Amino acid sequence: MGTMVTFTRPDGKTVQGYLAEPTASQSTSNAPAVVVIQEWWGLNDQIKGVADRLATAGYQALVPDLYRGKATVEAEEAHHLMTGLDFGDAASQDIRGAVQFLKARASKVGLTGFCMGGALTLLGATQAPELDAVAVWYGCPPLDYIDASKIKTPLLGHWATQDEFFKIDVVDGLEAKLTAAGVGYEFHRYLAHHAFANETAVGPHRTPATQYDPVWAQQAWDRTLRFFGKHLG
Repeated sequence: MGTMVTFTRPDGKTVQGYLAEPTASQSTSNAPAVVVIQEWWGLNDQIKGVADRLATAGYQALVPDLYRGKATVEAEEAHHLMTGLDFGDAASQDIRGAVQFLKARASKVGLTGFCMGGALTLLGATQAPELDAVAVWYGCPPLDYIDASKIKTPLLGHWATQDEFFKIDVVDGLEAKLTAAGVGYEFHRYLAHHAFANETAVGPHRTPATQYDPVWAQQAWDRTLRFFGKHLG
């Protein structure tokens, strides 16, 4: 469904990304758009599938290749790739560049991300004033890194109460920070583990701290599509 495209960062450097678009039978002219941020595994088939899912729902969806062509199924290597990533550069340059690329094609652009991508989504929300809506899935950077006063869009968050990577009490601190800054947010907590919306987190591919939950995943997706439908059109 999608193709690889090249877009330009604010600093002029180029980045590749996976772009999924609505089918020809749907109206693609000026269709709303969403930037999708990968988990720590990289630009793999699962995150491309997320973009495809959004395209099926009528959105243009772009996944920037933050790891520049690298991806893995091994947790140790994923951790290595993630720790080698400059989060500030990714948020202010890769993500904002992706948002600007889509803004030239769509009147409204949203941002969503999962796990590591959820943390980057919160950072990206402070760096890309072009955004119109933001949805975070179980990922949060250290709260000191978030300047909530710069988040000007509605914010949706999906959090797992059994998350071992991003403890649920961090979400309480995030809520307090957002409330103090006057950010409009809607957070949902699920009795689930980390990566509960990742359909590959099953069987031999799940780590001890991750577990796909199809019921909660469907509910979170329903909420996300309603949220984007309301704010992106």
